[in-house]
Amino acid sequence: MESLRHPVIAAMLVAAAFGVACASRSKGLHATPPGLGRLPYSDADIEFMSGMIPHHAQAVIMAGWAPTHGAREDVAILCERIVVGQRDEIAMMRQWLADRGQPVPDATSTRHKMTMNGVTHEMLMPGMLTDEEMAALDRARGPEFDRLFLIGMIKHHQGAIDMVDVLFKSYGAAQDETVFKFASDVYADQSTEINRMHEMLGSQ
Repeated sequence: MESLRHPVIAAMLVAAAFGVACASRSKGLHATPPGLGRLPYSDADIEFMSGMIPHHAQAVIMAGWAPTHGAREDVAILCERIVVGQRDEIAMMRQWLADRGQPVPDATSTRHKMTMNGVTHEMLMPGMLTDEEMAALDRARGPEFDRLFLIGMIKHHQGAIDMVDVLFKSYGAAQDETVFKFASDVYADQSTEINRMHEMLGSQ
């Protein structure tokens, strides 16, 4: 897999292998339902998949504005790729959670719901734009839209990478093949896109 040639992902593989050896002693692990693989999944996996759905949902909204907000050609192409790719990943994450009997976030909600001490809180995941930042992006047109979109999506992608870092540092996490591959791809693909967006921002 292309992403596994990335040195950070290689290090994560070592950490994941260590997690397999220790999984029997790990708290927060769940037995995988029959037919879905042999390795367990963890509370950290659930949190990652649940939190990445609203994270992706906001990216789809942002990128979906490109055709109506005067995005230049290279920005529009990037936006189209984000919309198609992240919609597909949202569907995958929702199915993964449903298959394991977990609550399934709405595909279009941009808030992550967390329950602490019996109280449910809605929160933005790392790197996500605030309501004010989203409103400013929606008002922008042409070069200003391109600038705000690239700045915002660089921050957004970095937040996703931070979420992957948290996942791979969680004890016993990412043993599930789907979670591991998805998280690895997010890290590699979004790191590449961040570099590309910095170049695009510099060419304005």
